[in-house]
Amino acid sequence: MTKPLTELPAAAPEHFRVPDPERFANPVRSSHPPRILLLYGSLRERSFSRLLVEEAARLLQAMGAETKIFNPTGLPLPDDAPDSHPKVQELRNLAQWSEGMVWCSPERHGAMTGIMKTQIDWIPLSAGAVRPTQGKTLAVMQVCGGSQSFNAVNQMRVLGRWMRMLTIPNQSSVAKAFQEFGADDRMKPSSYYDRVVDVMEELVKFTWLTRDVSPYLVDRYSERKETAEELSKRVNLPKAT
Repeated sequence: MTKPLTELPAAAPEHFRVPDPERFANPVRSSHPPRILLLYGSLRERSFSRLLVEEAARLLQAMGAETKIFNPTGLPLPDDAPDSHPKVQELRNLAQWSEGMVWCSPERHGAMTGIMKTQIDWIPLSAGAVRPTQGKTLAVMQVCGGSQSFNAVNQMRVLGRWMRMLTIPNQSSVAKAFQEFGADDRMKPSSYYDRVVDVMEELVKFTWLTRDVSPYLVDRYSERKETAEELSKRVNLPKAT
């Protein structure tokens, strides 16, 4: 039974909304292919995180998605170049274009690589009063040089939540990645490959499910109380002089 707003004296009635399941039955569905951006975390000539991302992109394309892979070569460190840097602009434009993302990092010293974190750090939490990653889907994967670990994917999950993304439940961690790719740089058949297929399938499904209703999913009471100007002041730090 719905409680009357008189029992919620701290709530602002003009901004309070009862979630409406009918809002998810949107009859107008986007017909274009899901747009997926893939990021990898190594600049090595034979980068296994890049090879895994390329394999994931092939799977996504076979599932009807449109994919773009960002090459982090030449991307400066955060705060070491202006936002107008061409690689920064390329990454940000791709983030805006995407409806979902795949992040794949090697595990280095028990964590994601600095290259992976640099890419994420250059994607802004907000642009004015707009949050570029909010409501977009995310799949996380990692490659390991030794036995299977989950440190990098766990870290990326935290970052995905911080970026207000919808991180899917499944994930992939490929142990001894150097054994999982052939001389042709293609991933060999294995249980690891099967898991990658699972993750990409789930990502496409979640993207189809949420992309047209994500504005409603991320519509929040606290933000309805703020004007765009107030929100921009709160979430955008002034530039250092």
